Amino acid sequence: MQVETLNRTVSPSPQGARYSRPAIILHWLVFLLVALALFAIEIRGPRGSDTRALWTGIHVWAGCTVLVVTAIRLAWRLAHGVPAPEAEGGTFLVLCARALHWLFYLVLIAQPLLGILMTNMAGRPVTLMGTDWSFSLVGEHPDLRPGVKAAHLFIGNALYYLIGLHALAALWHQFIRRDGTLRRML
Repeated sequence: MQVETLNRTVSPSPQGARYSRPAIILHWLVFLLVALALFAIEIRGPRGSDTRALWTGIHVWAGCTVLVVTAIRLAWRLAHGVPAPEAEGGTFLVLCARALHWLFYLVLIAQPLLGILMTNMAGRPVTLMGTDWSFSLVGEHPDLRPGVKAAHLFIGNALYYLIGLHALAALWHQFIRRDGTLRRML
């Protein structure tokens, strides 16, 4: 028997059921790409420097790749579902976990799109460093760009807190509850 909840299928599973191998690979690939994007933007250096150009290019590559991999991951999840929650945590904890996961999907899709829009609204296409490939989703909009930039910066800063909360929840499951939740994604 399967249960449809928040547009996802939760399959009853035996104790210790893990996420599928593709789901695990996509999860950790997104983690590494987000870490790279955040690292690159933090160390990019002063305006006009070669260092800034290099790390900004890496940030753009990582961000665009996060968008693609997250879309694939979301499609995989919608098509294949996820294992049922392993521990008895009550409805509130299950809802909190689901809300955080869906918030991650929203942020990991919105953030790169905002970055692309921010660049395009400055009158520049997004160019992937080391290639001749560039693209624009919208034209120049200097009046809208500050709001899009503010949203991109806000979500980027909020992402640190979401990641921290997610990591703390995983550690809580592993060392306090000892319910095997963390092992399902390893």
